[in-house]
Amino acid sequence: MKYLLDVNVLLAAAWANHPQYATADAWLEGKSVVVCPLAELGFLRISTHKKAIAASMEDARRALEKFLSETKATRIADDLPALESHAENSEQVTDQYLATLADRHGYKMATLDGGIKHTAVELIAAAK
Repeated sequence: MKYLLDVNVLLAAAWANHPQYATADAWLEGKSVVVCPLAELGFLRISTHKKAIAASMEDARRALEKFLSETKATRIADDLPALESHAENSEQVTDQYLATLADRHGYKMATLDGGIKHTAVELIAAAK
């Protein structure tokens, strides 16, 4: 199975100081992962936001590149028309798009967000 990574998984896995780094890192072991431009852009936007990680753009790009290289992630295009994603409100737009994109390609969308309702979603939970 291949997993399209949600922005929150990219953030947690690429930044060792992220509170969910250990959870994401452990889950990724042996997984085949996929990213798309929307998730990569979300990673860069949040990583460089002054109220989030506050990294420089150069450091954020370097962290993403390192993560993609180390995981041997493959890329897919954002080839799903926006209107074929069925978000019910603004908070669901990106989540539903990524989940539907993953499903369209025969993948699961890996996320740390337990609130996403879609058949293609796989929730990454901390080990007990």
